[in-house]
Amino acid sequence: MSAGRYAPSPSGDLHVGNLRTALLAWLWARRSGREFLIRVEDLDRVRPGAEQRQLDDLRTLGLDWDGVPVHQSGRLDLYDAAIARLDRDGRVYECFCTRREILEAPTAPHHPPGAYPGTCRDLTDAERAQRRTERPAALRLRADVATFTVEDELHGTYEGAVDDFVLRRGDGVPAYNLAVVVDDAEQGVDQVVRGDDLLPSAPRQAYLATLLGTRPPVYVHVPLALNASGRRLAKRDGAVTLGELRADGIDTFALIADSLGLTGATPQEVLATFDPATLPTERWVFVPPG
Repeated sequence: MSAGRYAPSPSGDLHVGNLRTALLAWLWARRSGREFLIRVEDLDRVRPGAEQRQLDDLRTLGLDWDGVPVHQSGRLDLYDAAIARLDRDGRVYECFCTRREILEAPTAPHHPPGAYPGTCRDLTDAERAQRRTERPAALRLRADVATFTVEDELHGTYEGAVDDFVLRRGDGVPAYNLAVVVDDAEQGVDQVVRGDDLLPSAPRQAYLATLLGTRPPVYVHVPLALNASGRRLAKRDGAVTLGELRADGIDTFALIADSLGLTGATPQEVLATFDPATLPTERWVFVPPG
């Protein structure tokens, strides 16, 4: 199976920027003859009722998907198996560092601020045993590259830093970078359309995919929606959800289509003339009404 996907976290209602990305993911998948899947990333920050409202909003926007939504919380055995495989290959080690310790530690020149400096990479057995008495261990990937290159349909060739990133957090929850790679491979997702704020994470994920014996997907990192201050759009910015915009008499689909220069009153109508080459490349500044 060949598929694209949209993978919201059920931490609250989707805002117009989220819906804009969902529409683009749907268009890219349908245009290329792929299935379109919904994956609920519910390993963290779940708000009761949010998932159903998100799915309802996607339907109201006119989007459909293949099969039933998959939940990450039901796939823990897959993540455990991936970590076990990496561990057999000598690719996993325990890390006892706090976020503060990582942020305050010196970072290699080619790594961005906050990249893991390898503090726990070469601890002795005795040192690890001592640290286990102090706090639970996270599991990190023992990377053997400093950078990795991916191809993006909008950004072209992109080389990004790869550090020893977390595979499983100290509380036992699988980390985002591991879960999305395992899920995409298992679901046959070979096209990932998402916000361009996640472009820096693509090299890490593509590198991990190769270690797990799978081919990285085709990446398409689309421009984010920003607020009037030039920051990432959030629900605190005012009337930004589909329900709020409808209450103000705004056709959310028409608003999104206009922001992208698309023609049509429904996703199906837009699909008939959809050409990625004509899409705007700059981020969209959205000012809520009122």
